[in-house]
Amino acid sequence: MGRTREAGCVAAGVVIGAGACYCVYRLTWGRDENEKIWDDDEEFSDTSETGVETGKAAKANVGAGAGTGAKLQGDLKAKAEVSLGPESGPRVKEEVHSGSQKGGGLEAKAKALFNTLKEQASAKAGKGVRVGNISGNRTLAPSLPCPGGRGGGCHPTRSGARAGSRGSGKSKGKTRSKSTKVPATTWPVRRGKFNFPYKIDDILSAPDLQKVLNILERTNDPFIQEVALVTLGNNAAYSFNQNAIRELGGVPIIAKLIKTKDPIIREKTYNALNNLSVNAENQGKIKTYISQVCDDTVVCRLDSAVQMAGLRLLTNMTVTNHYQHLLSYSFPDFFALLFLGNHFTKIQIMKLIINFTENPAMTRELVSCKVPSELISLFNKEWDREILLNILTLFENINDNIKSEGLASSRKEFSRNSLFFLFKESGVCVKKIKALANHNDLVVKVKVLKVLTKL
Repeated sequence: MGRTREAGCVAAGVVIGAGACYCVYRLTWGRDENEKIWDDDEEFSDTSETGVETGKAAKANVGAGAGTGAKLQGDLKAKAEVSLGPESGPRVKEEVHSGSQKGGGLEAKAKALFNTLKEQASAKAGKGVRVGNISGNRTLAPSLPCPGGRGGGCHPTRSGARAGSRGSGKSKGKTRSKSTKVPATTWPVRRGKFNFPYKIDDILSAPDLQKVLNILERTNDPFIQEVALVTLGNNAAYSFNQNAIRELGGVPIIAKLIKTKDPIIREKTYNALNNLSVNAENQGKIKTYISQVCDDTVVCRLDSAVQMAGLRLLTNMTVTNHYQHLLSYSFPDFFALLFLGNHFTKIQIMKLIINFTENPAMTRELVSCKVPSELISLFNKEWDREILLNILTLFENINDNIKSEGLASSRKEFSRNSLFFLFKESGVCVKKIKALANHNDLVVKVKVLKVLTKL
């Protein structure tokens, strides 16, 4: 039992020494800030595997209690090699062996091992070796919130792999493989740091707005363009900044990005112009680009965020009668979108068309355009309140304008595929409206009764 107990004590001393070495390593090597972005799991797995191997060796020694003293010293030397890692050379082995024989006892052996490990760790720390640095990362300034709208998560993640390896000396343990994690966003990867001077929700003064416009005008980076557009759009929500952006020449700078192929940039452009269009003087500047916005809105992907942003801008630009004539050529496309679009697209299109119906001067062009016959299905009671109220308002306004403009006597001018025939001559629309008189929603029922009294 004496040798078995001695072997167990030696094994325990080795495990304690290995733990002390790991603690010293963590204290002396964990200070570099670049270590923070490394995967801690890999560090832990390397250390834990070493510890497991040490434990297995200790069990083997305990099982071999009847072995000779020379075998015990050989196991001690092997354990010291595993714990010290690749940088422990022959000098360290000799010091451990000599220290264990000189002490003559288990306490002296353990102390000699611990001192050797401590000296080895101190020697590493004294060399000032640093872990390989990171390259290819896109880093945001701490003061810059993530812009909204890029499909998915908004937190940019590092996409570059580690460029360097550990400092001078042999490689330690398993070689580090490049990260295979997919970035959480689709933003373009940039090298170096991007320090945008403001937060996107900051309320900026005129000089600061000028800086943002200069950045937007000079850059071709989609990420910087997006952040600048969101910043300008948020500031354009305030009336004093609407004037400031116009006076600084910001409308042409923003509008030039309508031509970009990036749908996210176009969406942010339309949002910024939409906020600016609340101001009547800004509408005079934006009217130059309204046809281009209309064409892009009609042909872009159905129900997309770009299409919704474009429709909102067109709706704002047609609140007054000044620029409605610039969009009259797109009436058939608007009614096609009204039939094909989803719930939100239908509502936004109806708001746009209602703006035209409130201008009697646009009535003839509106009712003469060709519309799909399936449009009559919007009068079905299965639709929700908002869609029914909008389509009833649209019908009511057109019916009133036909009477006020005297178009009822000119029915021969309109084809059977026209809006005039669908709403006025076919009679199907009136039957659908009468069927809504028994609707469960009281607001819809009141609207139906109001429309029927005007027929």
